[in-house]
Amino acid sequence: MGFNYQDERFADLQLLRYRLNGFERLSVQQKVLVYYLSQATLYGRDITFDQFGKYNLRIRKLLEVVYCDLTIPHDTDEFRALEIYLKRVWFSSGIYHHYGCEKFRPGFSASYLHDAIQRIDARKLPLKEGESIDEMCEELFPVIFDETVLPKRVNKTDGEDLILTSACHFYDGGVTQQEAETFYERMKLKQADSKTPSSYGLNSTLVKENGEIKELVWSANGRYANAIRHIVYWLEKALSVAENEQQRKVISILISYYKTGDLQTFNEYCIEWLKDHDSTIDFINGFIEVYGDPLGLKGSWEGLVEYIDEEATHRTRTISNNAQWFEDHSPVDARFRKPVVKGVSANVICAAMLGGDEYPSTAIGINLPNADWIRAEYGSKSITISNITDAYNKAAHGNGFKEEFVIDADMLSLIDKYGDVCDDLHTDLHECLGHGSGQLLPGVDPDALKAYGNTIEEARADLFGLYYIADKKLVELGLTPDEEAYKSQYYTYMMNGLMTQLIRITPGNQIEEAHMRNRALIAHWCYENSDVVRLKKRNGKTYVEIVDFEELRRLFARLLAEIQRIKSEGDFEAARQLVEHYAVKVDPELHQEVLERYKKLGLAPYKGFINPQMLPVYDESGNICDIQLDYGESYTHQMLRYSTEYGTLI
Repeated sequence: MGFNYQDERFADLQLLRYRLNGFERLSVQQKVLVYYLSQATLYGRDITFDQFGKYNLRIRKLLEVVYCDLTIPHDTDEFRALEIYLKRVWFSSGIYHHYGCEKFRPGFSASYLHDAIQRIDARKLPLKEGESIDEMCEELFPVIFDETVLPKRVNKTDGEDLILTSACHFYDGGVTQQEAETFYERMKLKQADSKTPSSYGLNSTLVKENGEIKELVWSANGRYANAIRHIVYWLEKALSVAENEQQRKVISILISYYKTGDLQTFNEYCIEWLKDHDSTIDFINGFIEVYGDPLGLKGSWEGLVEYIDEEATHRTRTISNNAQWFEDHSPVDARFRKPVVKGVSANVICAAMLGGDEYPSTAIGINLPNADWIRAEYGSKSITISNITDAYNKAAHGNGFKEEFVIDADMLSLIDKYGDVCDDLHTDLHECLGHGSGQLLPGVDPDALKAYGNTIEEARADLFGLYYIADKKLVELGLTPDEEAYKSQYYTYMMNGLMTQLIRITPGNQIEEAHMRNRALIAHWCYENSDVVRLKKRNGKTYVEIVDFEELRRLFARLLAEIQRIKSEGDFEAARQLVEHYAVKVDPELHQEVLERYKKLGLAPYKGFINPQMLPVYDESGNICDIQLDYGESYTHQMLRYSTEYGTLI
């Protein structure tokens, strides 16, 4: 019987499983290294929960205690509603939607939860010292049930105070947006002439105490200390089985960074990590991506353990080996191109363990590090995650989505023929080259675009991929089968940006998430600035029509040139105008149509993953002699086990 990729479904979510292809071919030492790094990955879970909302950990613990209490009837509608709510909290690392950032609406009442709590031994509840049950409820219930209290995890509405109106827990004590921006601008001025600037704010909570603004640094001796010490413990175990001296050096510097919280040490770690080209096993562990911060400064904790998919990596290495050619032929102003592209490496990998902001929902491609000066001087590493992409593709096979939204049989045939290969290739171009392309002009602040920076950066990388996927050079390199293949990617991209990504938006809401804004920006800019992309009605249904693919490529080139200029010059106002005009607003009539058509397909718009369970096997001497994989753990069991085994902050 084949591997079962699809698992549980609830709300707007579908759980999938991913297979560790080729894991059995790793040596025992490599398997043990993967296991130790996986433990370090799972111990960051509580950090992400706390970062995504001040009350998330206590709410999660409260709901888990209620859910597991056998004195509470489990066969009622309200209990089933509580179960779904808790599963959503697990999935999103808190009470806010993982993609849309809006607060979940519980399907059970406050009185039901209050009555359930009264049945439970108070010693099991997440009570603060000296706090009564009623006091706990008084604090937590408005956060759960009142739609006006902390309604969004990340707010990006132009003109509002983005910190005071966001529920994420990167700021505390009433810090305002202006105070935060001023605080970090002053820090940057002190290093204005530094050739190795720190990523200020990346690993700290900014708080206001007695009117004073200060940072609480995340380290083994600071905020999140208990979780970080557990991470360090397993990283130290990993040192003993590292594959080579460079990998050992990378892990050692990361441990030092975690112990001190020193961002210059983090710079050193990133540089040494880029130099490790010989290891089969690699990992991401730390405060990395800044999408969860409305100001785009603070890194959400994430973890990923991976090993190279050697066969598929041929594709990405072909791309990275030709990085200079792509940079030299980019349609952007020569001032904004890198004269010499350094250190671009790219691998296709198999994910072995997901954690933090990469779990249960994960990216399919990653490019790091994020610091522009490190990219310029030392290069970047890119990965495409083959076993995650494979799971997505198998889950989507035959689900009727393309048949419903693609305009005609000819285009559908083209997508069936080329879609998977071009999707993978666009991801590779986006991650391997797009993010690493271009350069800032001297003196430009990497954070000059502020709240719009993430959207502009993702649009820049997407446009780089879109422009080059149609280039004859890719046929010459054997990356695309012929000169027609790119059309499948152009069509599905425009269809997604103009229409189908709207399935992820709640009626009445605008587009908030940076990747969705990026796709909307590109698609709507091309739609409004030409006649080559049209929205066409057939039998009462709207479809995307592309009448000139070559002209669409020229449009992508024009927009890429402008977005690279905005990035390189730090043109905040131009970024604001582009994003606000093209990337935010939703046509309510088209939105409603798309939702109704999608609903009839019976599909879940979001997907995430259940991790495999790694079970060490010991020999007679007590040493690990193998790692067994168990793919059978249920979503609920995994989440409750993680809360028990890796619960460090509550």
